[in-house]
Amino acid sequence: MRSSGNRCLAIDSDALAMTEHTPDLEGEVIEAHDVETQEPPMYRVLLHNDDYTTMEFVIQVLMQVFHKPVEEATQIMFNVHRSGIGVCGIYSYEVAETKVETVLRLARENGHPLKCTMEKE
Repeated sequence: MRSSGNRCLAIDSDALAMTEHTPDLEGEVIEAHDVETQEPPMYRVLLHNDDYTTMEFVIQVLMQVFHKPVEEATQIMFNVHRSGIGVCGIYSYEVAETKVETVLRLARENGHPLKCTMEKE
């Protein structure tokens, strides 16, 4: 809590409301403001098709990094193969960024040029 002159600002985290209080004997609330919260933006993690990365490696990445069952990983892999691009999942920024970095690291370690990106949903 920070004091400024005779007024202090209090945040009620349970009700997510910000109120200004004037320290006096009665402790009345002078003014109340609702604090609006917004959901964080979500990001699609995308795999891009190339002519060198094996289908087996893409399925392995989808299972290992994105925790997809083999059937869903195979379906996504074929979508990437046919369409040139495919969605692996939708995540918050930090999670999407980590997954992209992990895929790129695994691809390089295994000698594949697999491209993985993210875009705002």
